[in-house]
Amino acid sequence: MTAVARLPEELRFILPSSPYQMWVDGELQDYLHIPYDGTRVEIIDGEIVVSPAPRFRHNGVIGLIADKLAIRRHVDPAYRWRYIAGNGLNFVAEENGYIPDLMILDAEIWQEAWHLNPLHLVTDQAEMVVEVTSPSTAERDRPPTGKPASKGKWCGYARAEIPYYLLIDLDPAVSRITLYSIPDQSSSAYLHEESWGLGETIILPDPIGIEIPTDGWKPWD
Repeated sequence: MTAVARLPEELRFILPSSPYQMWVDGELQDYLHIPYDGTRVEIIDGEIVVSPAPRFRHNGVIGLIADKLAIRRHVDPAYRWRYIAGNGLNFVAEENGYIPDLMILDAEIWQEAWHLNPLHLVTDQAEMVVEVTSPSTAERDRPPTGKPASKGKWCGYARAEIPYYLLIDLDPAVSRITLYSIPDQSSSAYLHEESWGLGETIILPDPIGIEIPTDGWKPWD
């Protein structure tokens, strides 16, 4: 499977509950008989979106970012930021459910979630979300072009006012890493961006405050 599957509208009428509520309850993937092999099931703009499991390099990039956060925490025990990978993010107001590649959380929020063990986090718990594009996900991860200006994850993250969105676009035609900030709920857009090419060092500003070398990072095969 190399492309996102958007399940038909008719499916809504045969599900025992709304797709969003089944996603929230952790029942949707089982009901649709979708294997737990890394395949992701999300609710994006009201649609059920099934994406194939990411490849090694995709997950490796996320691991390298996580390593930098872990090193910073080791060097400075007072460092306040933690991370979680592959966890669901519940957009309650819009009845959407995304699975970002990585989320960065305040240590107190992380610790509370550790004790409560929720199935999903909610948007006001995330300080930064990170997405690495793949051929099946790039269009919805990027700012919208040639489609309704409010559609896609970039818009959803901005509407939810998540402070930072780091988009690592490994499309060979793009090969660019962009940090979006200053989310504007009314326009469903981020108002500021800073970007780097592959091979350059990503500088995440305070309060995250880490640098991430990208030597050896490669675009899609």
